[in-house]
Order: sequence, then structure tokens, then C-alpha cells
Amino acid sequence: MRRECVKASGRLLVIGVCVVGMCWSICGGAEDRALGAAASNRPMRSVRTLVLTVGQTEGDLRGSDDKVIQAGVDYLHRLGGGTLRILPGVYELKNAIYLRPQITLSGSGEQTILRKSGSVVTRLVRDSDWYEYGVEVDDPAGFAPGGGIMLRTSTGPGPWQYDVLRATITAIEGNVLFLDRMTQKNFWTQDDATAATLFPILTAEGVDNVRIENLVLDGNRDRNENINGNFAGAVFIQSCNRWRFRNVVARNYNGDGFSFQVCDDIHFENCQSLNNADLGFHPGSGSQRPVFRRCTARGNSQGIFFCWGVSDGLVEDCTLSENSRFGISIGHRDTDNLVRNCTIERNGEVGILFRAEVGQFRCGHRNRIEGCTIRDNGGQEPGVGIDIRGQTRDITIRDTRLESTAAGNQKAGIRIGSQAGVVSLQGNTYEGCPTTVEDLRPVESSPR
Repeated sequence: MRRECVKASGRLLVIGVCVVGMCWSICGGAEDRALGAAASNRPMRSVRTLVLTVGQTEGDLRGSDDKVIQAGVDYLHRLGGGTLRILPGVYELKNAIYLRPQITLSGSGEQTILRKSGSVVTRLVRDSDWYEYGVEVDDPAGFAPGGGIMLRTSTGPGPWQYDVLRATITAIEGNVLFLDRMTQKNFWTQDDATAATLFPILTAEGVDNVRIENLVLDGNRDRNENINGNFAGAVFIQSCNRWRFRNVVARNYNGDGFSFQVCDDIHFENCQSLNNADLGFHPGSGSQRPVFRRCTARGNSQGIFFCWGVSDGLVEDCTLSENSRFGISIGHRDTDNLVRNCTIERNGEVGILFRAEVGQFRCGHRNRIEGCTIRDNGGQEPGVGIDIRGQTRDITIRDTRLESTAAGNQKAGIRIGSQAGVVSLQGNTYEGCPTTVEDLRPVESSPR
């Protein structure tokens, strides 16, 4: 069987003849792939990565804790990457799973659960300076070699005002816990320094090109101390790029569900963040082009929290509901983001909040809300569908339904603060809200 392939390259028209089984590269090599590499005399230049399985009663590696999963990740890393398939079961984690580049971590859906162990905390009884590999604690019970540890020392009154070290315990001698890395900060008793078995479930720093799919991450919230999302979460990554999450559930973590800091091109598809103590999805400082498609954030304090300088993001076909405060929060230099075709309902205070920042430069400008349904936001107190605060400007809200049902408490569809700049309202509908648009800007200076 013969066929002709035609390809235009600039002004040159190239015509080649292909014979099935010996197709030239100009035709794309589809026949070669179908028949296998041995059917052709072309060089074998494409990489095939290893697929390794981890299971509790079967698989290449067997076990039920973090060590066996980490062993699989590190083995694949030595080979330049690959896929680690985690077979069904509940895996009890005493330490975080540290991801490596070019790794795919793939579970069996709801049947593969990575669950954090309960935490303990103890105070340091000896000052540790920034160049040491060990700390002396009041009580070493609950700590173990190979386990995760978090050192914290207070730098201010806020829950984010800490110096923090995430590490692994390598040995315990008496009350001294030895670490796999240098302390890097001063952990002094005068600053209430503590050690705790707190860690993310999945984590990485400076690691690119990772896929996570078909997993449940359970934070065991009732047995763990709260930790701010700038330091941990069910997922916590820093300075990482091009990660893909698909069909991943982060639930019951006593902190954030998904937290990523200074990370570009992090994509989520069909992911859920459920009943976490703090933020559901936390695109952190400086993160560019985050994408959330068909995701759900429910039962957290906030659904999606755009942190500082998060730009060119997309939230599409998502459901942000029943979070205790906000469905979506946008603020400090979070610009040029699009929220489209989302359902944002029954959140405790506000559906979408544009935070008041110090000065115009720091506000979240040029963001768009399109085709959304924003319904029944407001718990015990009257709520607002979209609340635009501070000197925020150039906000577009179009083709969006703002609704308060008989059981709802959303008193205003849209509230525009007194200092806000241009807000464009196009084709929106309002149903049941006592106030459709509450515009607090002075009439004589109100930019419309």
C-alpha cells in the first residue's frame, strides 16, 4: 500500500512516497509507532521511562509507609524519571514524600490514601544556632529516625511570623535530635523555639516537571497541630515549575490543602480541596499562570487564595462552596487573572473578595469575572457576592448571575468600595439580592 505525503516548507513543496512499515520521517512515523521500533531501520532515539509499582501485598516494592514510596521515587530519579504507581491501600506517613524531577506519582483513585501521622510538639531546651546539625528538646517521645521534623521560632505575633526548618531526623541520642541538614536559622529558647512532627504530605523545592494523579492526601486533621500554609500543607512546593495535578484530593489537613510558593505553570484538573483548616488552593507569592479547571474547594477557610503577585491565572468551571470565609480572595499585586464559568456559593462572608491593600500599586488590578454564578454567600451575617475593596481598579464583571435564594443571606450582589477605580459591569443578572450593586464611590468622582 502506498500513499503520498505533502509538506510545504517556506516556498519549497516537498513530496515523498511512504511505504507502510518504512515511512520516512517527513510523514511523522505513525506506522513505525504502530508496528514497533524493530519494524524500522530508523534510530531508536525516543526515551521509554520505567514504570515501578508500590503496594502493600504486591508490587515491585512493598510496604505501607513513606519509606517505600520515597524509595520508589528516588530509584526512578536515578534513572532520569519515570512513573511510580501506588497500588490501593492506606499508607501511613511519618515523613513527607520528597518529589524529584520528571516523576509521575500515580495512585488508584480513592483507593490510594496517603495519610499523615499524628503530630507531637516539644520545646527546645538548648539554643541552636544557624550552623548546627542537632537540637536538644525537652521530650523526644514521638520522634523517630527517618521521621519528619519542623523547627519553629517566633519572629512576631502572626501565625506566619516564624523562622522554620523542615528536615528529617537521622539519629536520636538522649534528648538530642540529629538532622539531615543544617539548622540555617537561629532557634533560641528565648523565642519559644519548638520541634514538632509536622510536615507536608507531598513536597519539593526547586523541582520541575512533575505529575501527580489519582491520589487522596489525608492530613489527619484531628490529630495534628495547625501549621500556616507558608510553611506546609497537604501539598507544599517552592520554586517549582510545570507541575500537573489531576484527580487529586487534599482533605483534612490542619492547614492548607495545596500551597505552592514562587511556582510557575502549576495546573490542576479535577482536583478537590476538602475540609482543610485554612486555604483550599494557595497560589503563593510570585506564582505565574496557575490554572484550575473543574476543581472543587469546599469546607476550608477560603477556597482559592491568590497570595502576592499572582498573575495571568485561570479559574475555570470550578466550584468554591461552603468555605467559612471567602470563595476566592484576590489582593496584593494579583493582576490579569480570569475567573470563568464558576459556581461560588454559600461561603461564610464573601463570594469573591478583592482585598484592600496599602496604596494603588499593591492592589489586584485588571482581573475579570465572566459567566459565573455567585449565590447565597454570607453565613450568620449578611454577605456579599463580589466585594471590591481598597484602590482596586480595572475590574470587569460580565455575564454573571448574582443570586440570593429564600434560604440565602447575600445582601448585596456587588459592593464597590469608596476608593475603587474603574469597574466595568456588563450583562450581569441579579436575583433576590436586597441590593444589586452597592457603589460607595463619591458620585462626583466615581469612574464607571
